[in-house]
Amino acid sequence: MTVHNIGIIMNGVTGRMGTNQHLIRSILAIREQGGVALPGGDVIMPDPILVGRQEQKLQRLAEEHGLSRWSTDLEACLADEYNVIYFDSQTTVRRAESIKQAIAAGKHIYCEKPTATDLEGSLELARIAREAGVKNGVVQDKLFLPGLLKLKRLIDSRFFGRILSVRMEFGYWVFEGDWQPGQRPSWNYRKEDGGGIIVDMFAHWRYVLDHLFGEVKAVSCLAATHVPERRDEQGQPYTCTADDSAYATFELEGGIIVQANSSWTVRVDRDDLLTITVDGVEGSAVAGLRGCKTQHRVNTPKPVWNPDIPNPHNFREQWEEVPDNQVFDNAFKFQWEMFLKHVVVDAPFPWDLLEGAKGTQLADLALQSWQERRWVDVPKLELK
Repeated sequence: MTVHNIGIIMNGVTGRMGTNQHLIRSILAIREQGGVALPGGDVIMPDPILVGRQEQKLQRLAEEHGLSRWSTDLEACLADEYNVIYFDSQTTVRRAESIKQAIAAGKHIYCEKPTATDLEGSLELARIAREAGVKNGVVQDKLFLPGLLKLKRLIDSRFFGRILSVRMEFGYWVFEGDWQPGQRPSWNYRKEDGGGIIVDMFAHWRYVLDHLFGEVKAVSCLAATHVPERRDEQGQPYTCTADDSAYATFELEGGIIVQANSSWTVRVDRDDLLTITVDGVEGSAVAGLRGCKTQHRVNTPKPVWNPDIPNPHNFREQWEEVPDNQVFDNAFKFQWEMFLKHVVVDAPFPWDLLEGAKGTQLADLALQSWQERRWVDVPKLELK
């Protein structure tokens, strides 16, 4: 048995998602399970080095998890041939330049999205990575959530027949920071720092729609900054310059219509923070992060509009849960394992920097639609 020790530069991992999802629940979990098993008995063992700008935070995080490798010197980490993968979960405005440095150093690239602050920047990363011949991938975690995997199972089995429409409801109330601290970082609400719910969430919606239902062909979007002032991590008031809610309609190939509401200013009265409702000729489904329920054509009730009597139906009881039928791993960890196999044994990994650029493209066009108050076509994206 051969153990392939893979040095991974993890830049920006002191942030909430970088710490919880990428370090603890992915890389450390992979190490604790004994690595990633390969056919023939070999194993990939990730060996992270934590990189950032604040020495005390890095040292404390490393010590908490029994890691000895951490540094504030990105250039030195990139110069070390032992480190073969560069991972980036910094804020969006810092990501592109660091990735360029890593590509120039010959590192394979794995990163969070959005990959850059605009389409031109995202395409540049995809182009130079291809020219450099380095392998690259973008986190597209929601594809590997149990609820969406169950939804994909239904689609592949032709449960819906012809799909007609999709409705997506995402969001929750993010506290303003006065009565109690907000549960998202303050930069999310400052456009100048790369914030905004369109930039943040439409990168997700692009890969979810493209890979589950069909390529996005056009978008119409209206957004708003419903909460104009919040308080930051130090309790200081600041003006919100980025959108905190977006109301979009997408047209997909095949004529599927998608309505998607994304909001950090909504109180939740649904099964999950994200629900995706799919209606087809033969049946419908509602998927959340982990669960998915269905109603087939033969089990569809026949309500009749009559506001003069109490509603005789309990609609929520008329759906059937899709069983797990398998053990679902953490979505981030699952994709990390796929990327590690992609690097070591060239296993398939279709979610590259060009796929990441498609998310940036959709966000840019949604912002354009909002500003110009009109439908905007989404052209096919290719590297020239």
